[in-house]
Order: sequence, then structure tokens, then C-alpha cells
Amino acid sequence: MIKRNTWRLRRGLPAESRTIDVRLPAGRKEDASAVRHLTHRTSILGLGAVIVLIAMAAVAVTQGAAPIPATTTLRLLFSDLPFVTAPTDIPDTWHTIIFDIRLPRIVAAGLVGAALAYSGASYQGVFRNPLAGPFLLGIASGAALAAAIAIVSPLTEDSAGVGWVPIFAFVGAIITVIIVYLIAQTGAAVSNVTLILAGVALSAVFSAVTSFILLTGGEQARPIFAFLFGGFNASSWTRILVALPYLAIGGVVVMAYSRVLNVLQLDEQQAAQLGVDVRRTKLIILAAASLVAATAVAMAGVIGFVGLIVPHVVRMIFGGDHRRLLPLAAVVGAAFLIGADVIARTVLAPQEVPVGIVTAMIGGPFFLILLRTRRMDGA
Repeated sequence: MIKRNTWRLRRGLPAESRTIDVRLPAGRKEDASAVRHLTHRTSILGLGAVIVLIAMAAVAVTQGAAPIPATTTLRLLFSDLPFVTAPTDIPDTWHTIIFDIRLPRIVAAGLVGAALAYSGASYQGVFRNPLAGPFLLGIASGAALAAAIAIVSPLTEDSAGVGWVPIFAFVGAIITVIIVYLIAQTGAAVSNVTLILAGVALSAVFSAVTSFILLTGGEQARPIFAFLFGGFNASSWTRILVALPYLAIGGVVVMAYSRVLNVLQLDEQQAAQLGVDVRRTKLIILAAASLVAATAVAMAGVIGFVGLIVPHVVRMIFGGDHRRLLPLAAVVGAAFLIGADVIARTVLAPQEVPVGIVTAMIGGPFFLILLRTRRMDGA
């Protein structure tokens, strides 16, 4: 007797190919039990990741140059809830510090960490390469160069370039993706080695041009320094509201293709035989993921390795199903970058270390270990 398990792809396949039948021997109860155990384990670990994110945010809101007690911070946070009496013995400046400085910074760090990890998981899925990422492929450098041009451009209304920086960064990221993809493409396949080398080369070129802008831009180019090191000093609710539509659009599009990303893990010819328009699907996912990555770079500057190490760790723990991988990478990425920002604020307090330095010190050794592991495995 044959038991039939049906996997339906909601989009990316023609109508006649949307149902794929996988025939398995009946009576394999241990297989069903293993699947239930895996789902249960994933749910528990996913809930744990959410709890860690909440705990990290709670710790972060109590950290800062102003010596505000943790209990006072919690009283202020819950003071706006219904049926909660607002404290009257707390200075107004503390309320401003928590709600207008610390909370926007934490929310921005969480959004940027989630965006970088989410886009990194998308790139890795498209290219079937766990070493791919916004920073390694030069996409972050391309977005940073475009953002630097926006900052020194007369189109910007202020030194931050709130209106034009996300647009310029998105265009720079898209151009970088197209160049890297075209260089690495050989026929219908994409060379992973050429992909990485092209990304590193483009990153060096874009960094050189950005440095030239710094040397010739004068006082107007000064904000680029903070942009290149990465940080959340200038975070505000206004910037967050401006970035949210970009992040939402890109994230929704990528998630809509999460099932097709699973199919793309097969050989591209096999995916095409299943009805997937490989070239079109890749371009759509790359465009959406680039929008997410470009917005993250526009919000906080260049913060490397988050899009590389977080998806890889999540994949090792939760598996490679992108329906779970993408949202979980976002949660872990948010917690990771909030934690990195706490370290940046406290390790040399009252002086702050750029967040990009903290993530590089963590991600660099991890990347070397990853390379060593893949070499030992014969990858």
C-alpha cells in the first residue's frame, strides 16, 4: 500500500505543475513521529528565540549614559498602559531619554539586525551558498556608496539624507546584485567561487570611491564617517517610520517565495523542470532582498557579518526550510544586533564603540571557522 504526501507550491509554478506527489511506503510511523518531533523541537526553539529577543530588548532599555534605575525604567515603560498609574516622582528628562532616545535606538537595532539576517538568508538561498551575504557580496558597500553620494548631493535636505538615502542605497544595491550575478553566471548556472570573488572585488572598488568622496566632500561629507562605521546614535521614530514601508514590501515579497526558495535548493535544471522560472524568480527575490538590505544600510550604515553568521547559525539549528528559516533568522538577527549595540554602548562607557566594529570582531572569527569547517568537509 502506498501513502501519498502532497506538497503544493502556491506560486512560481504553472497550474499543471503545482502539485508534486512524493510516494512513500505506508506504515512508516517512525517517519511521522520524527516529523512531529522536529516540528515540536522547532516550535520550542523558536519560542526560546523570541524570549531571548524580548529579554535582550529589556536589558538594552536599562543601559545608557544616564543612571536611570532598571525599576524606574520599567515603571515608565508600563505607565502608558491602561489601568496603570503613571509615576509622578520621575523627572521629565528621564521620560524623554527612555522614549525618545533609548527605545528608538533599540527598535532600530532590532529592525536592522532582522533585515540583514533576513536578506542574508535570502541571498544564501538564491545562490545556494552559505557564504553569501549582503556584506560579502559587496551589496552593502554598493548601497553605502550610493548613500554617500546622496549625503553629499544637493538633493538631500539635511546631513542625514532621510528622504533620498534609502532610494539611492536601494539603486546601488540593485546595481551591485546585477553586476555580481552577471559575472558569476556561466550559462544557466552560477559559480559560487566567482560570485564571492566578484563581490569582494566590487566591495573594494566601491570602498575606494567612497573614500574619494570623503577626501573631496569637505564638511558635507563628515556624516559619511559615522555611516561607514555603523551605529544607531541618530536613530529616531521618524527614521523608523520612513524605513518600515521598504522593509515590509521587501520582506513580504521574499516570504511569498519561501516555498520556491526550497525548490531552488535543487539543481537549477531540476527546478526548471518542476515549472519554476529560475531566472525570473531569482531576480524577484534578489530585488526584494536588496531592498531590505539597502534599507538596513540606510538606517544604520555598514554593519557587516550579521547577514552571514546569523542565517548560518539558524540553518544549523532549525534546518534549511525557508518557511521557518526566514522569520527565525529575523528574530535571531534582531536579538544579536541589539546585544551587539549594548556591548558597543557599555564596553568603553561613556564612550561608544561603533556597532560595526563589534559585529566584525564577532563575525570575523566565526567566518574563519566556517571556512575551515567547509574545507575539512571537502566543500
